[in-house]
Amino acid sequence: MNIGLFTDTYFPQVSGVATSIKTLKEQLEAQGHQVYIFTSTDPKVDEDMVEPHIYRFSSVPFVWFKDRRMTYRGGFQALQIAKDLKLDIVHTQTEFSLGMIGKFVARQMKIPIVHTFHTNYEDYLHYIANGKIIRPGGVAVIARNFMHGMTGIISPSRQTFETLQAYKVEAPVVIIPTGVKIAHAASEDKSAALYEQLGLTPETPIVVSIGRVAFEKNIDAVLSAFAMVLQDVPTAKFIIVGDGPARSALEEHAASLDIKDSVIFVGEVEHDDTYSYYRLGDVFASASTSETQGITFIESITADTPVVAIRSEYMDDLIHDENIGTLVDEPYELVPALVKYLQAKQAGQILGQPDARANLLHQIDEKTFGQGVCDFYQEAVEIYHDDEDDESAEMNNAEYVRSFLHPFRREQND
Repeated sequence: MNIGLFTDTYFPQVSGVATSIKTLKEQLEAQGHQVYIFTSTDPKVDEDMVEPHIYRFSSVPFVWFKDRRMTYRGGFQALQIAKDLKLDIVHTQTEFSLGMIGKFVARQMKIPIVHTFHTNYEDYLHYIANGKIIRPGGVAVIARNFMHGMTGIISPSRQTFETLQAYKVEAPVVIIPTGVKIAHAASEDKSAALYEQLGLTPETPIVVSIGRVAFEKNIDAVLSAFAMVLQDVPTAKFIIVGDGPARSALEEHAASLDIKDSVIFVGEVEHDDTYSYYRLGDVFASASTSETQGITFIESITADTPVVAIRSEYMDDLIHDENIGTLVDEPYELVPALVKYLQAKQAGQILGQPDARANLLHQIDEKTFGQGVCDFYQEAVEIYHDDEDDESAEMNNAEYVRSFLHPFRREQND
């Protein structure tokens, strides 16, 4: 198949969405498909970053969210490129500029279009005039209108699936969790070098946080919890990997807690280097409640680093054994959970059942993810062309959804 992925966000921008799209592209190509990415320009792109099959369209920084970009033209150019490429299907990954262009291309070419709903925008309204322009109820209207006419929708988690149901999205929705690389060569683990680089030793108890340093990630709550962790594990260090609008505020918060010497802000690193930082940590900590697919969580699990995080429907499906991690209901409950893992490391203990992690790895494998999306494409193409041949054809939505539900989704009793 010739597949067009339309996204406002792609590398070198750092985000879970960009990681998800790159993973999908690589997995589909491994199956023999041709994958073309339609995305925004980015001033950080240089000649060394140029990849084949990527088309960039003129863009400007989003007015309220400067590290994200919005394309302001290129619809007809994208259509001509798509025609030349003979796209078989369009897969949009955004509800904004490139998403609208993707809808235009699919409509003009009369080909099926699917969409992945990555983000619960109700958690990000504060970026737009402090939430005074768009209210939470408006998000449902925007999402429902954008997804009207889609052949199908991919939800990366049960939590997002239920959000789309609440939004009354009409298109069939299936759950296909984003996958990550689970098999890493020994050469990819450079954590030993990081100890020396950061002035640490293998005996240092380490809490790690990796991802965009934004206010909605609630890293300040983790810092406050870590200050209390130091009372039980005084030699511990908290390593924060990533950058974003909240960094300066977090540095001030660490200073106000008088734990500045125990916190290391690494800044943004290349995605290929993040595995080493996961391996460096004895436990991964998060107080975020805005995750819909939690790529950093599953990447941490593949690095054999347990996760301590706030409970959610998504996390409940993911973490069910101490070997994988521990979930808490309130930020202050992070403290005993973090202490538990750090002290276990000092005592040389292994918590939980190792088999629990091994059983989970198949579900979050990038190959499982790629195959699930490929199967979904095939079904979408068949459904689309069946509807073209017979306008009265109706899809049995419940049966269609059940056929694609990933093992992450636990059956619900009515």
